[in-house]
Amino acid sequence: MMRYHDEEWGVPVHDDRRLYEMLVLEGAQAGLSWQTVLRKREHYRRAFDGFDPAVVAAYGEADRRRLLADPGIVRNRLKIDAAITNTRCVLEVQRQQGSLDRYLWQFTGHKTLRRGGLRTLADIPALTAESEAMSRDLRRRGFRFVGPTICYAFMQAVGMVNDHVAPCFKAPKR
Repeated sequence: MMRYHDEEWGVPVHDDRRLYEMLVLEGAQAGLSWQTVLRKREHYRRAFDGFDPAVVAAYGEADRRRLLADPGIVRNRLKIDAAITNTRCVLEVQRQQGSLDRYLWQFTGHKTLRRGGLRTLADIPALTAESEAMSRDLRRRGFRFVGPTICYAFMQAVGMVNDHVAPCFKAPKR
């Protein structure tokens, strides 16, 4: 977890495939600890064909059964079905908006929001107006497992917001 925090969490991501991967993983995390999903990430990459949206979007019933039987991922039918559905939505967003990156980052004005003054983990919000707007729009487009809290965790993970607390070397400087 320390390495993930120091090297990945909160670092701005603009690669469509990585953004898509994080959407799937954050959806899988719902109701679980991030550590559980992080430990399964490499297996997720194999199980979901390297998070190639063109491949995953074509998954059928045999792929669903394969994923449900795979102990290396979270075997929840709703989450697996949502991951496949969301993949098809990602392709549609890319077609309409030009890139997933351009679409998602619009919710923060295409910049990292820096929330200074966070002293403890308890000071970090679970959701914000930006994550609520993202959630609403994603759901309108047919995405699932994208509530405002999941969206906010996603935004934190991919560096759309910087919620590192004051003692952290990655905390926003005033």
